[in-house]
Amino acid sequence: MSPSRVAALLTLALGGIAAVAAPARADRNLFVVDLPTDPASLDPHLQWDPDSYTVYRNLFDNLLTRDASGAIVPQVATSWRYDSDTQISFELRDDIRFSDGTPLTADDVAYSIRRITDPAFRSPQLSQFDQITGAEVVGPRTVRITTRSAYPVLLSQLTKLSIVPRAAAERLGASFNAQPVGSGPYRLTARTQGVRVELAANPSYWRGAPPFPRVEMRPVPDESTRIADVRTGRADIARILSTDNADGLRNDRQVQVLWAPTERVSLLMLNTQDGPTRDPRVREAIAHAVDRDTIIEALLRGYARPVNAPLTPASFGFADAPAYGFDIARARALLREAGVAPGTKVSFLTSPVFDQRVVQALQQMLGEVGLDAQLNTVELANYLRLRQGRPDEAGQVSFFRWSCGCQDADGTLFPLFHSSSQWAKYSNPAVDAALQAGRNTLDEGARRTAYRTALDALHRDIPAVPLFQDVTMHVANRHVRFQPTANESFLLMDVGWTE
Repeated sequence: MSPSRVAALLTLALGGIAAVAAPARADRNLFVVDLPTDPASLDPHLQWDPDSYTVYRNLFDNLLTRDASGAIVPQVATSWRYDSDTQISFELRDDIRFSDGTPLTADDVAYSIRRITDPAFRSPQLSQFDQITGAEVVGPRTVRITTRSAYPVLLSQLTKLSIVPRAAAERLGASFNAQPVGSGPYRLTARTQGVRVELAANPSYWRGAPPFPRVEMRPVPDESTRIADVRTGRADIARILSTDNADGLRNDRQVQVLWAPTERVSLLMLNTQDGPTRDPRVREAIAHAVDRDTIIEALLRGYARPVNAPLTPASFGFADAPAYGFDIARARALLREAGVAPGTKVSFLTSPVFDQRVVQALQQMLGEVGLDAQLNTVELANYLRLRQGRPDEAGQVSFFRWSCGCQDADGTLFPLFHSSSQWAKYSNPAVDAALQAGRNTLDEGARRTAYRTALDALHRDIPAVPLFQDVTMHVANRHVRFQPTANESFLLMDVGWTE
């Protein structure tokens, strides 16, 4: 890695954090959270982007959840048993009420499962639940789920299944997004689009009193502003993406940086169905053009870990692969072989929510081998829509960060690379078969073999260039007590405050 390359990339890094006045507000009566983007949805069965999830996860209870160690534990369900390889019954709590006062019933649980798995509903989460073929009430507090075949990831996926009230969801229809009714520790009291979401504690929440009477969650796109908000007391915690900023705040006595490695993987997605990237030689050239070591060392301050597979070690089924290696000469030769002239344009889809230093570094690296990457930078909600859309609108290359929240290869590889998924801009019958096999057996050894087969094929086909295992990072008031986890959930019930 040349000093000039490091210096060039370091010019992309954000400047130091300027000194600001002492905190102006620090109490536990109003807890303020700064988010990078405005939530795209408050309906938990629609978008699952990080900032939407941060809000609605606190409005709804899930069928199951994870504890601080990552273990799957009860939430709405108190226990479960396998009746067969394809049927599992859940016993439910009888003391949960929605924010409109109605009790949470077995019918609501069965309805929630049928709603998110209905293809006509078009949930972006469908591929994570589409092995479910039925949900029926079989007792006053019992729901039985049937799967297409043995489905080993079912419990992991159900940690993300929020329970909605059937009556309210059917009555409100599309308006449920604006008037969500949940059973979680908080309820929505007001929302000003693009400004703030206001929540109030549910005083009769079954797990006990929530830690803060009122909560505001505010979209603040500029990261330096989010950091300044925490340092001045305008906010109590903020999600940050820049490891350069995190590194600069380590010795700041006014705040604390909270972080953890996650299951989220960062990728440069390559569209195999549109533009020059349809040619596998072009995709291999791009793989050789990317200097991950410099990105990780110069921009990410060593926080991230490089991976050669589109998966991270936090997920079951992870198996690394040989690196393609940074090789500009090889990349240029492959482009010549593919008949791609220097200066050929490729569309590069991205969003402001991503670390722009990394995006710009990737753009620069593509330029060095002769590809003119044209950035199409759109807000996250539109980015997600385009990435799930037609191949000709999804970007020929796109920066992408993915987490399924399930810590299993199925939740990443199936939605990103199975040809049936709206996210996939790639099709390989052998990969489809391996991914199907991996989700249709309870035998862990057979599952690992299936994912090894899929990962080997993905390494050859290069529908994505794996970059690194992400970390989740927050800057917080010194009074805040919170430990981020690999699945990136932000549960207010897990947040503490010390005087």
